[in-house]
This record gives sequence, C-alpha cells and structure tokens, in this order.
Amino acid sequence: MYTLSATFSSTTFLTPRVSSSSSSSLSSARLRLVPLRLSSRRSSSACPCSFYSASKVRAMAEMVKDKEEEEEEESLSAVESAQRRETRHSRTFLNVTSEAELLSAIRLETEAGRLPANVASGMEELYWNYKNAIHQSGSPKADDIVLSNMTAALDRIFLDIEDPFVFSPYHKALREPFDYYMFGQNYIRPLVDFRNSYVGNISIFYDMEEKLRQGHNIILISNHQTEADPAVIALLLETTNPHLAEKMTYIAGDRVVTDPLCKPFSIGRNLICVYSKKHMNDVPELAEMKRKANTRSLKEMAMLLRGGSQIIWIAPSGGRDRPDPVTDEWFPAPFDASALDNLRRLAEHSAAPGHIYPLALLCHDIMPPPRQVEKEIGERRMIAFHGTGLSVAPEIPFSDIAGSCKSPEEAKEAYTQAVYNVVTEQYNVLKSAIHGKQGLKASTPNVSLSQTWI
Repeated sequence: MYTLSATFSSTTFLTPRVSSSSSSSLSSARLRLVPLRLSSRRSSSACPCSFYSASKVRAMAEMVKDKEEEEEEESLSAVESAQRRETRHSRTFLNVTSEAELLSAIRLETEAGRLPANVASGMEELYWNYKNAIHQSGSPKADDIVLSNMTAALDRIFLDIEDPFVFSPYHKALREPFDYYMFGQNYIRPLVDFRNSYVGNISIFYDMEEKLRQGHNIILISNHQTEADPAVIALLLETTNPHLAEKMTYIAGDRVVTDPLCKPFSIGRNLICVYSKKHMNDVPELAEMKRKANTRSLKEMAMLLRGGSQIIWIAPSGGRDRPDPVTDEWFPAPFDASALDNLRRLAEHSAAPGHIYPLALLCHDIMPPPRQVEKEIGERRMIAFHGTGLSVAPEIPFSDIAGSCKSPEEAKEAYTQAVYNVVTEQYNVLKSAIHGKQGLKASTPNVSLSQTWI
C-alpha cells in the first residue's frame, strides 16, 4: 500500500522470496532465502510503533536516513545483514495454517508485548477488510488467497516492528532475500477486476521503452488515487511492459515510509523519499529537518537523471485525489505548478534528453483514501474488488506551451494547466469505461483503450 504523493515547494525541491511466477497469489507467502545484492539497510533502533501518536512524532525524523549515517553502518555487509535479519525473524505468522491461528497470533504477540495494540488493531482490521474484498471477486479459491497473502503481509509488518526498516533518500526496490516487489504485486492482484480494467494508448508505453533503451529520461506527471497505485500500474502493464513497471521510480511522501502497515509494500518499490509540502509544518520543530532531507533527495534525483534511462513518476498534486464533498464525484486533484516546473527544469538540465508524459490513473475504488487529509499516521484501510484504469498521452514539450506566453511565470502556470487538462481528459475516458460501463466503446480519438491481458 502506498501514499506516493510528494509535492515540491517553489524554493526547495521537496523532493519467504516470492515465486517469480507472479500469476499465482498463493505463491506469494512462502519465504525462501537466496543470495542478496542490495544496498538498503535497516536500523537497529527500537520499535517505531508509536507512529500513530502525535507525542512520538519525532521518531519520523529518523525514517529518512542521510548519507553520513548510512556510510557509518556499512561495516556489516548487506548480505550478512539481510540474511541475519531473515533467519532471526520470528516465524509467528509464517507457521499459521488457518484463519483462527492467524488472528490468534496477532493477539498472542500483543499480549506478549511484542506487538503494539494500535498496530495489532490495524492488522486485524486489514485482515477482515481484505477478506471481504477478495470474496467480492467470486474466486473459488478466495479463502486460500486470503490466508496466503495475509500471512505474508502480517509477517512482513511484524518483521518491521521487530527490526524497523530505514529508507535512504533514494531507495532501490528490495528483491532479495525476500522479493518485496512481487509480494506487493501478488497482494493487490486479486483486488483488480481485470474484466473491467483498461489501459489507454498502450503504444506510447512501447515508445517509452525505446527511449529508455536510448538513454533518455521519462517523467510521468500523474494524478494519485490510492496507496496501491504502483502495484496497479505494474499489474496493468504486466503482460506488455513489465520492465517499464519494475524500473519505475516513485516520488514518495514521508507517510509511505513511516506507516507500519504501508512500509512493507513501499520497500518493494524504487523511491525518492521526500516530505510532502502538505505535511511540512505539521510539527513546526521538524520543518527544518524535513527541508534538509528534501535537499538530499533533490541531489539523489539529479544524479539519477544525469545517468539517463530513468523513468520517474510524480503526483504534483501533493496527495491523493478526493471526491467532491457535494457531488461525491472523483476527479484528479489540481497540480502544483512549482512542483511540476522544478522537476521539468531538473530533467532539462541533466545530460540525457528528457520527455514529460501526462498519465491518468483510476483505481480509488479498491483502496480509497480517507475523505479528508489526515495529519496522523495510521489511517483505516478500506478495500474492495473493482476495475481499474491507466492511460498515458503523448509527451507535451514545454516549448509548445511557453512560446505563446509573456513571462516565465505565465509559462509555468500554462504548462501545468495543459498537462493537468490532458490527465483529466484521460481520466474521464477511463471513468466512462469503468464506472459508466461503456468498456472499450469509451475510447476516443485521443484515448484508445485496450485489455492486453485478454
């Protein structure tokens, strides 16, 4: 689950092993140790389960680690660190064989003081909501899927309680010894109604892959709907462009790397970790620390783009879309012009050619956010089985818009609005196909829908 929604200010860039046969959800829960090649590390600090408490919010300051601290911790090799962690990790949840045993394990670990009550409550609620959603699919193997995927999820959550993971400013997806990427894919897969899901303009995704092979950079300017957005993107591209989805780096807000129920899913994605503009001043005494962390993330982003062949996803709205409070209609949240412009200029100043594409996502039904933006970490997870949609439009060169503008500020605003309008146009097509039940007939001259998995 993901809350990938960083926004950048105008002055500072705010910026087990699962079987590879991903079609089977049942294969996602078993641990298998294999050789490790990674640079991510975990902190040996005490359990950060008090994330939900405002009085403990300073613990969040430790969750995005600076380079100096990272270098000091390199005395233990990544291989030794990861393998020790897995072998020493409790098998409380991996050993369960039934729903009763799984729920009992949550209660036993809570009573033993190893699992904070608020996290335990969230885990149990997550189990029931996930079970209800999977049963909505009508799958004859629903109970097996639920037990398998929730066993894996609760095991990973509990591991992070025992040994909290610390995200670097640039985090590479952790694939070994436990494949967190496929774990996330297999968890979200049974929530997607593929019969009522669509991809718009699939040919453009092929064009992107070719540009990446040529060393170019791709920037996807997108709306943001759910914590599951990265998994939905990858699942809808799985049959045609799996490499694109696995290579994608997401600009990730701080909540995605601090919420104990969300963190295991984030570990499986490539992330640039930043503090969201919306939450920059939630705790005033932490604001300066957050700005410094974002400066480090900016440097990481610049280094990535300088090397070329990067595909980066950002939601310049700074958060997930919400429904209109009066009409209850969902639509892409407005984009922050400074956020988009800073990223555009960063891409332009890298040595490699850059391309900006408007991307639209529709998937709020499977994991809708709270109706209002919340300051506290630890939101309730509502889950459902539903159709989803993804669409990309041709790139929009800045020069095409800026040429008719009288000032840089006007050009910045005009370009942002142009990109937003194209995202909204695509979103409305997806909405007609999925919610309006028009299916492929909802295609327009600008948005050609397909179902490549059929």
